[in-house]
Amino acid sequence: MSEFKELITIVRTAVNEPLDFIPLHAPRFTGNEKKYLAECIETNFVSSVGEFVGRFEQMCAEYTGAKYAVAAMNGTAALHIALLLAGVKSEDEVITQALTFIATANAISYTGAKPIFLDVDKETMGLSPIAVESWLQENVEMREINILPSSGHLPFNKTTGRRIAACVPMHTFGHPAKITELKRICDLFNIPLVEDAAESLGSTYSGKQTGTFGKLGILSFNGNKIITSGGGGMILTDDEVLAKQAKHLTTQAKVSHPWEFVHDSIGYNYRLTNVNAALGCAQMENLDYFLQLKRELAERYKSFFIDTEFTFFTEPEDCRSNYWLNAILTKDRQQRDELLEFTNKNGVMTRPVWELMNRLPMFSDCQTDGLQNSIWLADRVVNIPSSAPVPGYGKKADLMEYEE
Repeated sequence: MSEFKELITIVRTAVNEPLDFIPLHAPRFTGNEKKYLAECIETNFVSSVGEFVGRFEQMCAEYTGAKYAVAAMNGTAALHIALLLAGVKSEDEVITQALTFIATANAISYTGAKPIFLDVDKETMGLSPIAVESWLQENVEMREINILPSSGHLPFNKTTGRRIAACVPMHTFGHPAKITELKRICDLFNIPLVEDAAESLGSTYSGKQTGTFGKLGILSFNGNKIITSGGGGMILTDDEVLAKQAKHLTTQAKVSHPWEFVHDSIGYNYRLTNVNAALGCAQMENLDYFLQLKRELAERYKSFFIDTEFTFFTEPEDCRSNYWLNAILTKDRQQRDELLEFTNKNGVMTRPVWELMNRLPMFSDCQTDGLQNSIWLADRVVNIPSSAPVPGYGKKADLMEYEE
C-alpha cells in the first residue's frame, strides 16, 4: 500500500494539475485557440467550409511527411473511409489486434467485414509481425483473381473462404508497433496495410512518422489526444487518387456543381468543421512543445518507477514515442485491481487497458490466435495520468490523507 501512496504523490507533483481529481489526460490550450475560434465566428465560416480545414490538412501533411492529408469528423470515421479506400468490402476479413480501443474493430465492422484478432508484442503492445506471419502461413491460401479492382494473387482464409482485405495495426498509447516488419509481411501476402495511428501523432519509427508506412494511415484529435480539435480525425496517404476519393466520400460524394445536387456514390457526412479545424490548427502550432512536456513527464515517471515493484512502459527500440498515455505493469491482475481501486478512491484517475475485443459479445465469434501476450498484458497494464504538465501549479501531495 505504501507504493500506491508514493505513486499518487509522484503523479500529483509531476503532472501539476490544479484539480482535486487528476484526470487521465486533459487538453492544454496555450496558444491561438480563442483567436482562431473567434475568426470562425466573425466570418460565419463555422461548418465544413472555411480556410482552417485546408490549413489543418496542410499542417498535418507537412508535419507527418505524408503527401496528402484529408480531414474527417473523428478518427473512427477516418479509419472507416481508409478501409473503404483500401478495398475492404462486406464479407471480407481484416487482421488487427484484440488489444485496442473498440473504434478499430468498429470501423472494420462498418465496412461489413469481420475482424481477425491476432496477438501483440509485449515490448510494443502493437500487432506482432511474428503472430501475423505465423497465422497467415498456416491459415491463408493465395488465389488468382482476375476481377477488377481486386485482380492478382490474393489471400483467402482457408477456414472461412473469405478474402483477407487489409491489416490494421494500432500504435498503442503512442508506442510504435514494428511497422516496417508488418509492412514487409503484408506486401508478401498482397494485403493493404492501413495504420491506426490515432494515438501516435508525433511518434516515429526509424525517424519516420507513424501513420505514413501503409497505403493509408489515420490520426485522431479527440479531446484526450496529444492535441485536440474537440473532435476530429485525419486520413494520411501518398496516393493522390486515394486522397481525392477520401475528400469526395467524406463530403457525401457530392459532384461539384454551382447549384445541382448530384451524388455519384454512397457518401458520408464525415467532413471536419471549420470550428474544429481552427482549434486543431492552434494545437498543431504547439505540438512540439506538448511532445517535449510529455517526454519530460515520462522521464520523471521512468526514474521513479525504477525503484518500485512496477515496470514503467518505455518506448520500443529505434522508436521515439509521443508517450500519449503512460503505462505501468503490475505483477498480476490482483495487484492491478488493488492499484486501480486505491488510486481512483484517492483522486487520481487510472485505468486498465481496454477489454480485449474478442471478449466483447459482438466480436466473440471472431478468429484469434490464442492471444497469449494480449491476455498477459490485459491482466497487468495500468494507465496513469499523462497530461502535459501545467507550469506554475502544484499540490502538497505529501500532506494528503488517503482512503484505504
